[in-house]
Amino acid sequence: MEERLQQQINFILETDKLKNVIRRNFLSDDSRRENTAEHSWHSILLAQIFFEYADNKSELDLLHIIKMITVHDLVEIYAGDTFIFDETGYEDKFEREDAAAKKLFSLLPDNQSEEYYALWLEFEREETPDAIYACSIDKIMPVMLNTYSNGTSWREAEITSEQVFRTLKVLEKGPATVWSLLHQLVEISEKKQNLM
Repeated sequence: MEERLQQQINFILETDKLKNVIRRNFLSDDSRRENTAEHSWHSILLAQIFFEYADNKSELDLLHIIKMITVHDLVEIYAGDTFIFDETGYEDKFEREDAAAKKLFSLLPDNQSEEYYALWLEFEREETPDAIYACSIDKIMPVMLNTYSNGTSWREAEITSEQVFRTLKVLEKGPATVWSLLHQLVEISEKKQNLM
């Protein structure tokens, strides 16, 4: 088999491990916790559905956004999932995930390895219009699940409305509709007592 093709197959087989990374959030029916592959797929779908709400569509490249969302959580194969409200876990999150990204993407042929690392890094920096939109989508998805389920992961960690707004303040840079949605979801979650 050609070396390039074998490298790509090895990468795809390695990324299958993402299905085994269990997140804190539960599915909307509360039947079980979601895995990171499911979160990524759901976020990719949401990015497409919510694209009509982007304030700056002319500046955005939806395919580029989808690529970023597709690759950014792959690092969890080696670094694990860090709960967004885990302040201690966030202290070295970038370093752990950066090492994981370099290790994982090195399985690919050089040009793809460089492209995927650049996509991951762009997402993490949250500076470009595409990255801001992608991050907004990625971060609102768990809020939606915790709102429309019993909020078990929030209840377990005793998350408050103030924590949600403080931790997700980055959403203010994204689409105005998503920022407004965050406020609406928190209000619903408070009424359901999913937040402390």
